[in-house]
Amino acid sequence: MTRQLVIERVVKEFPARGNGAPVRALEGIELEVQEGEFVSLLGPSGCGKSTLLNIIAGFQRPTGGRVLHEGVEVTSPDRRRTVVFQDYALFPWMTVQQNVEFGLKAQGAPAARRRDIARGFLALVHLVGFEERYPHEISGGMKQRAALARALAPNPDILLMDEPFGALDAQTRVLLQEEVARISAETKKTVLFVTHSIEEAVFLGDRVVVMSARPGRVRTISPVLLARPRTPAIRREPAFVSLVEDLWESLKPEWQERRTDNA
Repeated sequence: MTRQLVIERVVKEFPARGNGAPVRALEGIELEVQEGEFVSLLGPSGCGKSTLLNIIAGFQRPTGGRVLHEGVEVTSPDRRRTVVFQDYALFPWMTVQQNVEFGLKAQGAPAARRRDIARGFLALVHLVGFEERYPHEISGGMKQRAALARALAPNPDILLMDEPFGALDAQTRVLLQEEVARISAETKKTVLFVTHSIEEAVFLGDRVVVMSARPGRVRTISPVLLARPRTPAIRREPAFVSLVEDLWESLKPEWQERRTDNA
């Protein structure tokens, strides 16, 4: 496998506000991601998972260290890295079809090609028949599938997913986990997936990267030795249950520490 993404000693510090002290969100993050790999980023709230994703996307610059995408330092956003956000970020005045075409239009793709590519990805995420609907006319799960189709349409190298199911009900979340597992297998995209859910991280990932509380550091990296395709039955396998329990034990001290601090 080819190293597609290299994170070298990344530090992120935010300036002080008022009389407060600067906030160090990340401290010395080191990680390599292989082409086609699905990496889950797991950790307590405020550990810097989303900040790290924003640095990889090019939305923010690190205070120290660097991120390399195929050997080139990331300094700004790039269509080769697209993001799926928790809040869908669909344009409400555009139809589902128009939202999926948006990135392709920005690239200058002809209208007929945009339409064909968008319809192909809408079929991939099971939204055929909803092309002319507006975001307010579809459910939360359908909005997130549309956002996923929009992120995939420009054919990125890397898909960055920032807690994309956090606002959904439990049943829809499980169904979309299975959809993302299927789609990532079919498209063979490299995926970095931020989540608070241990089960979600294990179900989707090839590896689970556990981050410490702020300032975020890589605490452990656990390979997920489960067969693909990932089906609902995998959740009952002893290897799945065991890894979920091990990760919970790894995160429990962070959770207890945060609870004590907030008491």
